[in-house]
Amino acid sequence: QLRLVESGGGLVQPGGSLRLSCAASGNIYNINVMGWYRQAPGKERELVASITRVNIPNYVGSAKGRFTISRDGNTNTVFLQMNSLRPEDTAVYYCNFRRDYGASAAYNYWGQGTQVTVSS
Repeated sequence: QLRLVESGGGLVQPGGSLRLSCAASGNIYNINVMGWYRQAPGKERELVASITRVNIPNYVGSAKGRFTISRDGNTNTVFLQMNSLRPEDTAVYYCNFRRDYGASAAYNYWGQGTQVTVSS
């Protein structure tokens, strides 16, 4: 089993920055990809950024050039540094760890979510 706890959300003005953290506790065996998703009101949950166990990052859409994902393998913590925030970044941000079972099966663990609001 795996438990994910996010922190670092809040209210920030446009152009500001926030750093989200996701601390994992429990069995991290075969956790190969970790990521951040977000869900805005009335919209589907979408991938923001992900990072592999060997620290290869991937960014999606507007996150490119503004957000940085990183991880600390010693503490099993994943971070999302968000800069130049925009009102459209407002959403609940969820941490995700994916456990792989061979080449064709996986299980996703989710955190409880942390609210990010970008507003003046």
